[in-house]
Amino acid sequence: MKVARRVRRAAWGNGPGAIPAPRPRPTQPARAVVFSFDEKTPCQALDRTQPSLPMKAGRAGTMTHDYKRNGTIDLFAAMNIATGEVLTELRKGHTGADVLRFFKQIDASVPRGLGVHVVLDNLSAHSTPEIAKWLAHKDRRRWHLHYTPTSSSWVNLVERWFKEPTDKRLRRGVFTSVADLTEAISTWAAHWNTDPKPFIWKAPAADIIAKVQRGRAILNQIKSTTDH
Repeated sequence: MKVARRVRRAAWGNGPGAIPAPRPRPTQPARAVVFSFDEKTPCQALDRTQPSLPMKAGRAGTMTHDYKRNGTIDLFAAMNIATGEVLTELRKGHTGADVLRFFKQIDASVPRGLGVHVVLDNLSAHSTPEIAKWLAHKDRRRWHLHYTPTSSSWVNLVERWFKEPTDKRLRRGVFTSVADLTEAISTWAAHWNTDPKPFIWKAPAADIIAKVQRGRAILNQIKSTTDH
């Protein structure tokens, strides 16, 4: 058995008859729950100035370009990346105190004995002294925060989840008050959690990096042209 393993390792490579080396797969920490966390701010309670007309044969649905603002609310969300289930809370702001309150909600949802890993961006409200003090307590030794690089919030999967309620409930919705908006978001999130689906990366990291490099090269060309 050991000889077979050595032969297989030696055969990995790019030459004739070579066996492609296995791609490393992302692994979830053992005995832990991993959350993707962020805020969608602000969610606006918008009411159109005229009623929208539904789509019918030969005519697209209509919606006025102008609207009335009836207030805003901030949506906090943490997606369990293994199950797709999402914890949510709606707050009037997103200060450090609001973030800490949501962290406590996350903590209460995870059984004792399991680690808590949270992927989040480096917003200042995510690392206030009160949050640092709370995390420093011995009861939060199971907590681990993983910050995404600056300008790379797109790697945080909950950002993809925010697209779902935006497209399917909020974009064409009519909300005459913040209470209407809050109820709509809460109901939609509860419905999602009845049959949650995790988001899984399909594109290899090498393809993503290559695309970013091509975009950077084009931007540099444009900048070079405009500088002249």
